[in-house]
Amino acid sequence: MPAKPVKNNSEDSSSNDKPLDFVRQIVADDVANGVNDGRVHTRFPPEPNGYLHIGHAKSICLNFGIASEHAQGKCNLRFDDTNPAKEDSHYVDAIATDVKWLGFEPEGDVKFASNYFDQMYQWAIELIAKGKAYVCELNGEDTRAYRGSLTERGKDSPYRNRTVEENLGLFEKMKTGIFKNGSHTLRAKIDMAHDNMNMRDPVMYRILNEAHHRTGDTWHIYPMYDWAHGLEDAIEGITHSICTLEFEDHRPLYDWYIDNIDGLHHPRQYEFARLNLTHTVMSKRKLLRLVEENKVLGWDDPRMPTISGMRRRGYSPESIREFCKTVGVTKYNSMSDFKLLELCIRKDLNEHSPRVMGVIDPLKLVITNYPEDQEELFEAAVNPGDDTAGIRQLPFCKTLWIQRDDFMEDAPKKFFRLSVGREVRLRCAYFVTCTDIVKDDAGEIIEVQCTYDPATKGGDAPDGRKVKGTMHWVSAKHAVSATVNMYDHLFLAESPEAVDEGVDFVDTINPDSVKVLKKCYIEAGISVQQPGYRCQFERLGYFCIDTDSTSDNLIMNHTISLREAKGKK
Repeated sequence: MPAKPVKNNSEDSSSNDKPLDFVRQIVADDVANGVNDGRVHTRFPPEPNGYLHIGHAKSICLNFGIASEHAQGKCNLRFDDTNPAKEDSHYVDAIATDVKWLGFEPEGDVKFASNYFDQMYQWAIELIAKGKAYVCELNGEDTRAYRGSLTERGKDSPYRNRTVEENLGLFEKMKTGIFKNGSHTLRAKIDMAHDNMNMRDPVMYRILNEAHHRTGDTWHIYPMYDWAHGLEDAIEGITHSICTLEFEDHRPLYDWYIDNIDGLHHPRQYEFARLNLTHTVMSKRKLLRLVEENKVLGWDDPRMPTISGMRRRGYSPESIREFCKTVGVTKYNSMSDFKLLELCIRKDLNEHSPRVMGVIDPLKLVITNYPEDQEELFEAAVNPGDDTAGIRQLPFCKTLWIQRDDFMEDAPKKFFRLSVGREVRLRCAYFVTCTDIVKDDAGEIIEVQCTYDPATKGGDAPDGRKVKGTMHWVSAKHAVSATVNMYDHLFLAESPEAVDEGVDFVDTINPDSVKVLKKCYIEAGISVQQPGYRCQFERLGYFCIDTDSTSDNLIMNHTISLREAKGKK
């Protein structure tokens, strides 16, 4: 089955006149020249040892996007599950969910490296029989020491020249679980003086007496990533193995393995620059540390750069795909500004988010001349930019909630909202004039008292008089109470992965990255919506119903402001 195209797929280069990025150009040239019979078969190969982050989204969009742009193009979702000590089926499920949420459907069933363990083992025996692999008993520390450095050639292991028969026997014993972890490895016999350190007799198998999340206790040896990765591509008939730049130096090793095994299909690997983003860490190891040390509330904490965290915060898949398209595909590492991601999110949410009245710092407003028992409904567009979105009903009564910063007791001349003696418009409703205020014993304003002009129903005055201020509001009688989480960058440092020597990246965590606001009030229609619902609080920003929200405990997450704050750094 061809890779499923995404409607309005932001990775689809054919929809505009921009030149193809260099990876797409390579693929297009191969198709035109009949390479691999004109087939396009890519893959996205995550390790199930953590959640996907925004950097993975770039790779997903590239691999699945390229496949969807070619007739009969295919893209596999394959898990490189070669390290049972760090992997879990929970991560498998989370990654599959993220790929689907981003709008992509893999070719056929989900694939696993563990599907091919038997075949990889047989190929390892083939290399041993050819005299190109041997069992080594150096421990990890000695193995690294023998490898040398960038300026010093390595030296041969004392076990390098064992006979084929001896190596086959020891490898079989490794497989059966006789030996302890770390006591033996299987290494390729290549060249200990090679300029590329990856080619200095790399380890192919290590002993791990640990249960695997799919194969259980069947195996006591597990393939190293570099041994397995290229072979998986070969087995699956991948035509274009698209990786990030850190795998460029590993490509000669992948090629060596495939070239030295009889009859294998040979994929071609191409590398592109990974995504780097300001105020963000992209290291899965560091993200795991944040989770394990309870610096965040989990992998899907809305402050995390994980796809699940961004989904929970209210980012849309369309905005993430647009961001990945905007940053582009190059050969050169660079740092993308987080503001660019925010721009893509803001643009998409503005076009597609329904509008809602919400007050997150409430101040009571009482209309003293409005009948005590009277209620009425006003109408407002669900989305002013979309005529098909419909109309919503706004209940109105004597007591309202307004935003606290919409009132100022001693207002300067250019303050155009509510103050004593001033008249403003309540959006869609009436003109009101502030007549008095009520303070508590500490001197804090707890109530604003106003009168309304019944002739201004609908928000316009028949005598043509104008007011400079328009305020949103929520009916106190009908409002839904909510907790609102307001978010900022998780890290104060612009490049938390490149802080000064001796500074731990967790020390740059922003202590104000989340502020929890209790007793906020939202218009009544929000009560029928489900977790994941995205909307715009008029004049305040974009928000999303949190996954922990319930019918009697509404929790909303702040996604992003309506516009970039002036002077924000």
